[in-house]
Amino acid sequence: MGIVFKQSFKNTVITYLGFAVGAVNVLFLYTNFLSEDNYGLVAVILSIASILMPVLAFGVPNTIVKFYSGYSSQKVANGFLTLMLLLPLVVIIPGALCIYFFYEEIGSFLSKENPIVESYIWYIFLIGMSMAYFEILYGWARVNMKTVFGNFMKEVFSRVGATALLLLLHFNAIDLSQFFKGMVIVYMLRVIIMKIYAYWVKKPKLVFEFPDNTKQILTYSALIILGGSTAIILLEVDKVMLNQFVEIKNVAYYSVAGFIAAVIAVPARSMHQITYPLTAKILNNQDSKALKSIYQKTSLNLFIIAGLIFLLIILNLHDLYKLLPKPYSNGFLIVFWIGLAKVYDAVLGNNNAILYNSNYYKIILMLGVFLAVITILFNLWLIPIYGIKGAAIASFSAFFIYNTLKLLYVKLKFGIFPFTKATVKVMALLFVCSVFFYVELDAHPLVNIAIKSLMVTLLYLIAIHKFQISPDINAVIKSAGTKIKRN
Repeated sequence: MGIVFKQSFKNTVITYLGFAVGAVNVLFLYTNFLSEDNYGLVAVILSIASILMPVLAFGVPNTIVKFYSGYSSQKVANGFLTLMLLLPLVVIIPGALCIYFFYEEIGSFLSKENPIVESYIWYIFLIGMSMAYFEILYGWARVNMKTVFGNFMKEVFSRVGATALLLLLHFNAIDLSQFFKGMVIVYMLRVIIMKIYAYWVKKPKLVFEFPDNTKQILTYSALIILGGSTAIILLEVDKVMLNQFVEIKNVAYYSVAGFIAAVIAVPARSMHQITYPLTAKILNNQDSKALKSIYQKTSLNLFIIAGLIFLLIILNLHDLYKLLPKPYSNGFLIVFWIGLAKVYDAVLGNNNAILYNSNYYKIILMLGVFLAVITILFNLWLIPIYGIKGAAIASFSAFFIYNTLKLLYVKLKFGIFPFTKATVKVMALLFVCSVFFYVELDAHPLVNIAIKSLMVTLLYLIAIHKFQISPDINAVIKSAGTKIKRN
């Protein structure tokens, strides 16, 4: 776990930096510098673009990770990379033509409840295309075990760009129309910078002699679109469907609550940047012992971290909402349900990496499509009844079903399970620490959050260290303690 933990730690720091910038944007700048309708519009644009991204990428980011390590010849590898760069155009060009010829029909569908969305169809497509090629180039860096810079560009760059645009808008240096154009420019600039870096890591040569297993590659890429789309649909479809049923300002309220819960997923996102290519390599080498080890270690470490973050959020949510404009402060249940789904996702460790890089990916992708349909049906059922709370319950229900089936499938096919006795210990510790929910402090919300978070974190980490629950976490705690003593 050396290289995993080292790069995961750096990626976690960077990702949290990105989330810190994002927190300033979401909790303070968007909510104060944009109207509720315009903030909802931003959320809808980015959510639809995110759903488009795996389709426009044609599954290439995952395909690079799965197949690249299997090529011993550099010439064949270059032919493979050339194919990967060209493949998305099979979808992007027809997609652009569809928007050009059927703009009014597409705009009418997306703006059924909120007419404001109709003017931004091209913005959505250009951002989605930029996201797609960014992930492709980031995948190229990842297979060369260079994840940190790409993670910075993914998590920090676009958020800093949003901060700059919001400040420029607030001080009247740009108008609202220029703000939305600036969003597109930020995402296009990000992919250009990532291209320069990816080519610096390992400059490819365009070779139009494709690998012998091209048919297998194309089949995998086409099917992985379903997998990628399923994952994104589970994450983003709630906001898109809210746009179809309720006023767009409700998307803004939901986005704030969703962002708070999304903080829980940061460690998993960071660790997956390096565990995906490592898992692919382990599977290619058919090393079952290493596979079980990395599965259980990633599960335990992510559960420890994600569980603590979920606990801190729930314990401090009442005080946090006191810092926000009042219309945004009625989201406790949304944060709870989405947060619980994120914790369950984290406790599965590198489960996704095992499935998508194994020979069983076809079945799980089909299962994913079925669950995406269920997600949409849950939203169709629950949003009209419960509004934004219904969207949160629908998301949790879909994630629970999807993750449980993936857990059982890995157990069935590989005979391994991510949970150990240490998992039970962490769960018990989280229940014990939850008593702090009933501790109320009478001070400024920021002071309350700081005091309660410090008390809970210290108690939690001391218990983790004392009971020797995770060797990796203990090593970090011991290293931090040594550095503190030296200083």
